[in-house]
Amino acid sequence: MKIAPNKVVRMHYSVLDNDNNTIDNSFDGEPLVFIVGTGYLISGLENALMDKQAGDKLSVTVEPKNGYGERHDDLMQAVPTSMFDGMEIEVGMQFRATTDDGDQMVMILDIQDEEVIVDANHPLSGITLNFDVEVLEVRDATEEEIAHGHVHGEGGCGHDH
Repeated sequence: MKIAPNKVVRMHYSVLDNDNNTIDNSFDGEPLVFIVGTGYLISGLENALMDKQAGDKLSVTVEPKNGYGERHDDLMQAVPTSMFDGMEIEVGMQFRATTDDGDQMVMILDIQDEEVIVDANHPLSGITLNFDVEVLEVRDATEEEIAHGHVHGEGGCGHDH
């Protein structure tokens, strides 16, 4: 069975940046399981998987525009340290912030005396990603999985919808 929309794929993957730094790797743990076409994967990787089948191995380079997007300097800003009163903050912390555009994940880049520099770019934005993938299984998603938008384990999904 070939990978196509509404198929469940179980696969192992590793992903490195262009400096060969490992970003993530499932080969030593549990494989990734997802429904194709639900937006779970970045488009560059999902598109490269189309028409592959169980047993296929592939290497895929995903440029930022087909991954987590380009970095945008205007998504970084300095906010007063007073916004964090009563909180212990440190560089690298991520949290949800309410903005004019709705809730957004931001990461603390720097802490100065009067200001905290936060970044709303995705941590992997602007980075070319190099994947090695092994497709382990491809099957049809059930009607319930498609309706819920995620893969169910044996016995269902374990929560109410």
